[in-house]
Amino acid sequence: MATTEAGEDLYPLALLMDDLKNDDISNRVEATKKIDQIAIALGPERTRDELLPFLTEVAEDDEDEVFTVLAEHLGGFVPYVGGPQYSSLLLPILDTLAGAEETIVRDRAVQSLNTIAEQMPDDDLFKYFVPLLQRLATDSWFSSKVSACGLFKSVFLKVKDVQSRVDLWNLFMTLVQDETPMVRRAVGRNLPVLIDLLTENPDLCTEKDLEYISSTFQTVINDPQDSVKFLAVDCLISILKFFNKRGLDTHSRDLLNSALALAGDEAWRVRYMVADKFADLTDGFASNPTYINELLEPFLKLCEDNESDVRKAIAKQVSDFSKHIKDSHVILTKIIPVLQSLSMDENEDVRASLASGISDIVLLLQKEQVVEYVFPIFLNMLRDEIPDVRLNIIGKLKVVNDVIGIDMLTDSLLPAISELAKDNSWRVRLAIIEYVPILAEQLGVNFFNSQLSDLCLSWLWDAVYSIRAAAIINLQKLTNIFGSDWCNTEIVPRLLGLDPQLIENFIYRITLLNTFKALVSVLSPDVVANQILPHVLELTSDQVPNIRFNVAKTYPKIVEVLHKDSAKYDALIKDTIYTSLNELCQDPDFDVRYFANESMKECKTIVK
Repeated sequence: MATTEAGEDLYPLALLMDDLKNDDISNRVEATKKIDQIAIALGPERTRDELLPFLTEVAEDDEDEVFTVLAEHLGGFVPYVGGPQYSSLLLPILDTLAGAEETIVRDRAVQSLNTIAEQMPDDDLFKYFVPLLQRLATDSWFSSKVSACGLFKSVFLKVKDVQSRVDLWNLFMTLVQDETPMVRRAVGRNLPVLIDLLTENPDLCTEKDLEYISSTFQTVINDPQDSVKFLAVDCLISILKFFNKRGLDTHSRDLLNSALALAGDEAWRVRYMVADKFADLTDGFASNPTYINELLEPFLKLCEDNESDVRKAIAKQVSDFSKHIKDSHVILTKIIPVLQSLSMDENEDVRASLASGISDIVLLLQKEQVVEYVFPIFLNMLRDEIPDVRLNIIGKLKVVNDVIGIDMLTDSLLPAISELAKDNSWRVRLAIIEYVPILAEQLGVNFFNSQLSDLCLSWLWDAVYSIRAAAIINLQKLTNIFGSDWCNTEIVPRLLGLDPQLIENFIYRITLLNTFKALVSVLSPDVVANQILPHVLELTSDQVPNIRFNVAKTYPKIVEVLHKDSAKYDALIKDTIYTSLNELCQDPDFDVRYFANESMKECKTIVK
């Protein structure tokens, strides 16, 4: 084992070196994950002098899995090398990794480089980081250029000299004109980042910046590759935010023309991106009603697009776009017809998407208009043959209920819920269970008691365990919504009043016990003492060990509730619950004895 003259142990570094030479790639990955610990053990000076040179060698010759971990961990290495004044020593390793062919390696290296750049002194940033950026941006390999696109944000605002900023823009412009689509895509992804930086720091924005933003955007939007051009949508959204924040509208007409051109592009991927971000685009033009009206026709065309993915994307935007339409007559005559068409679309994903985005449109119309024009669409979707459509529409019913009332919904809502609750797929049943608390909060306790409580209790006895477990959680949530008095009067008596023949089934007994264990914390001490505890005591002698040890695990929950009224119930705890637990501590089954002893300790901790 290597040591210094003073006997200082070098084992951590030696061990790392051995592990990183291991033939097994998984061992090398695990070793790389420990470089933080090694750096701490070595200290800053030896990390700089010994560990970093070694990691430089690793970065030049290993597998992508190792590179990925190394690139990620180096972002947090500034404290380990002695602080920001030494952070530039980390750049050569990440420089190498930023040029890797594997995307995830490059992405992690870029993240770490940006993290380090935030901590570097400005002098070092210009001395070391900017040359690294320039080197990557002018490299012959596309991978290095792609990484360079993600690094401009770290230096962009720190360069306050006009000519230096122009030099950076010129470098960025060479990348947007690169012959490799992957590089141009990287520019399109990172241009919004630079624009957003200028939006947040308007005092640092110059006229030259505006010229370069416009030029770069035009290059992206006119790119011959669809995979580059669709990124112009995010660029346009950022530009709109920039101009709106500065109160400028001199470019609005040109920007609107760009939006219209993208919405009508012959490439479906570009139209998809417009459809997916249509609400954000509309928000950018919200201050000008004329422009909103001009966006109506592209919106309607996207709703009728030949590509189902485009229709699916725009269907989610229905309510967000419609809120900008001030004329209800336009909504009724233009938008409602396309909604009817989308609600009957041959593609189920389109219908499901519409179901999740349609509800807020009712807030834009009078109640009579909602009843006549929108409500039939909701009813049609509640009867849809696809569960996801019904689930999505049920999950958005609160706003509809607020406008038209529950009575009009009931006739169609209950059959839809009942069908979903009995669906052959347990995942569909699970989904509707998760929606019930939302419905309960929306529709109120009276409606729930009369229409849904039987359904919720029936799920406790489902053949699938996940459904039974979800049903118990559901009752907890409902009790939080309606209150413990509701649970005391509506749920507990019905659970305790189950047919004795059903209780002979092990599944019923264990589920009932688990339900009470989950509910005791939200019930009153009197109900727990007088109704729940007697039932639990009966199960102490159950023939099934699993039930007996679950009884033991239930007792601390009961004790915690009863001890809140210690004067009244401490005697009951010691005379009854402790006696029962002592019996379980002597149980012939090992697991029962173990859990009983653990529960006894827990109970005595509560009742000190």
